[in-house]
Amino acid sequence: MPVEVTWWGHATTSVRDSGVTVLTDPLLVRRMAHLRRRRGELPPASATVADVVLVSHLHADHLHLGSLARLSPQTRVLVPRGALRAVPGLRRLAPLLRLEEVSAGDAVVVEGAGGGEGGRVTVRAVPAAHDGRRLPYGPHRAPALGYVVEGAARTYFAGDTGLFDGMAEAVGTVDVALLPVGGWGPWLGEGHLDAGRAAEALTRLRPRYAVPVHYGTYWPIGMDAVRPHEFHSPGDEFARKAGQSAPEVAVHRLGHGESIRLEMV
Repeated sequence: MPVEVTWWGHATTSVRDSGVTVLTDPLLVRRMAHLRRRRGELPPASATVADVVLVSHLHADHLHLGSLARLSPQTRVLVPRGALRAVPGLRRLAPLLRLEEVSAGDAVVVEGAGGGEGGRVTVRAVPAAHDGRRLPYGPHRAPALGYVVEGAARTYFAGDTGLFDGMAEAVGTVDVALLPVGGWGPWLGEGHLDAGRAAEALTRLRPRYAVPVHYGTYWPIGMDAVRPHEFHSPGDEFARKAGQSAPEVAVHRLGHGESIRLEMV
């Protein structure tokens, strides 16, 4: 059964597996604070229809309240445990969405439209090495997470993370890895993967396929004229470095709004 992955830009992807549609870290606006969308059209309204939405951590470019408000009513949304306490605006969305807090190690079953006839997947929350605060607001923390969607394939959505000890054991065996390879500015601090570190992650995880995400979409005002190569290049750089360090992994660098069907045997 094929698994379909669509990259909408930044960390926003749709994964279609076993009749279940999963949407990750929806960011559905042209402008967020000082960031502007520089590449790709906004995801269509159809992208907001999902059986489950996965939010990896509390940073506003991953947990974006305005984008969550655009989801279909009563969409199931998984967020890190502690998110409701840390983000007051999220509590205001609680009557509109089915918000569920999860921790690393938790697993939930998600059924596709039509209940059992629509198929099902299991979503496992896994650790991530990233700051879990709702910066720059308040002291409350919630852990940053990744997720593994287990259906016909095992698809790892890393959210934002750095390399960490025990990464392969924590994530487990995966077929598809959706890995961040950049950011929204030229400087990536601790707790991030750049193209080189993402290629190193492949040597640990050994998936069959990899799709680079979290680059080349949003950029600070004026910055695109200063160091544009750091905005455009991470996807190609990741593919090049992955070919050197993990040549057995098939890397698919998608354009914004582009999909790929990956066959599972």
